[in-house]
Amino acid sequence: MTAHGESETGILRCFGQQLRLLRTSRGLTRAELGAKLSYGEDMVISVELGRRIPKPEFIERADAVLEAGGLLTVMKEEVGRARYPAFFRGAAKLEAEAVELHVYANQAVPGLLQTEEYALAVFGVLRPPLDDVVVDERVAARMARQEIFHRKPTPLTSFVIDESVLRRPLGGRGVLRGQLEQILLVGGMRYVEIQVMPLLREENAGMAGPFTLIETKGERRIAYVEVQNVSRVHSDREPVRALKAKYGTLRAQALTPGESLAYVEKLLGEL
Repeated sequence: MTAHGESETGILRCFGQQLRLLRTSRGLTRAELGAKLSYGEDMVISVELGRRIPKPEFIERADAVLEAGGLLTVMKEEVGRARYPAFFRGAAKLEAEAVELHVYANQAVPGLLQTEEYALAVFGVLRPPLDDVVVDERVAARMARQEIFHRKPTPLTSFVIDESVLRRPLGGRGVLRGQLEQILLVGGMRYVEIQVMPLLREENAGMAGPFTLIETKGERRIAYVEVQNVSRVHSDREPVRALKAKYGTLRAQALTPGESLAYVEKLLGEL
């Protein structure tokens, strides 16, 4: 088994084979194709062999240069999903379809709010360590998820974040400063509400850990929970109802959105 699971390895090999067939049919060497795509020959080799996950821009350029007529770009979504760890892949697909998204976080800043530097710090402290290539892929995937804030129609999104998360200087004080600034930026968007759960609260309904509530276009309600790289997607009514009730309690216990952004500004001023 490689760093990628069997399913993602399969889609990467399929894409690589399609790329190689199109390249050879155009009479191009790997080096020549790499030059036309502004990538090195090594990158083309790795993609053709299914060893590297190509970025969306690589796929789009290759489709245009090889005059593939969409044969490569049609695989972009599936190839992109391979950048996620296996335990998150199903949740990523549901997240992309969400009309409402509600997140409780008490370990790290939610991925949808992370800066690139903060994400690098998060993946960098994982043990056992991830390969550099895998870290780059995971960070790129996390940044791509944030397109949800610019999607039309924009989903209603809310976050309840434990104060301890906002005080934990992962990557150093400079990284944390940039991360708090990002939270303020996203928190000012019309379709986003961010709330802080103060450490001094004597009641906190979220002690069992983080979770995400998702509602899709078909009015399907799902809950996603994850711990130690073990995840579960709940679609049955009772566990989803229980977590929805818990999230409502958390929102009532936390600072209001306005108070929360003011509090984040206060924390920023303390750095």
